[in-house]
Amino acid sequence: HSWRHTLETQLREFNLTEIKAMLGSYTKVLFVRDPLQRLISTFMQGTGSSPSFSSFVQDVLDIGQHNASVAWKPLVRLCQPCLIQYDYVVMFGFLRQELGHLLRRAGLPVDSLLPEFTDSQARWTYGWLSEQMFSELSLQQKRQLSHFYRWDLAAFTFSNSFLSD
Repeated sequence: HSWRHTLETQLREFNLTEIKAMLGSYTKVLFVRDPLQRLISTFMQGTGSSPSFSSFVQDVLDIGQHNASVAWKPLVRLCQPCLIQYDYVVMFGFLRQELGHLLRRAGLPVDSLLPEFTDSQARWTYGWLSEQMFSELSLQQKRQLSHFYRWDLAAFTFSNSFLSD
């Protein structure tokens, strides 16, 4: 049904038979990131009008999951990992290693296509930043965020997530 497939076409516009056929013909890759790091990144990019991280988090919690922005909506709600069988799940902080593996599996030259990543530096920076920003939150906000992202935390292994505590 390629005549119906354009860059703007969303999966929900197809019937179940078409969806199964399409998903079976693609290599499906899901990129995941610790929910707290996604929130920090969104806040740092200036999305929203909150003056502090704590007030930004409160806005996110007040809006709720159903009206959440794609930038912070739980991944389980966005990407449906329980319904779609992804071929690869790539974790932020391990991009160089995992993308290299993906490119090799696809038969593509790794060195010429893979940009220079500094995964260990990114992990350290976001670890430090997460600790600083998380400490700004009240105990109630921390609990609410853990609940807000409970399905992401259950579905993916975010080994050093402050929300898992």
